[in-house]
Amino acid sequence: LGVGWTVMGWFARELWAAVKELKVDLAKLRENLPKDYISKDDYKEDIREIKSMLAKIFEKLENKADK
Repeated sequence: LGVGWTVMGWFARELWAAVKELKVDLAKLRENLPKDYISKDDYKEDIREIKSMLAKIFEKLENKADK
């Protein structure tokens, strides 16, 4: 019985340490994620703006007098 409790205690301690390490890793990920990636909504907004600029440029080229 003592050996069983010892093994269970060791296993519980290892799980506890793993959970603490995962929490630290998750906190680091939450901190670094916005620096490395862009949100989908921000990307869509930026692409919409670029498309708008290109449309204006193409419109000016189409209306150019010396075609």
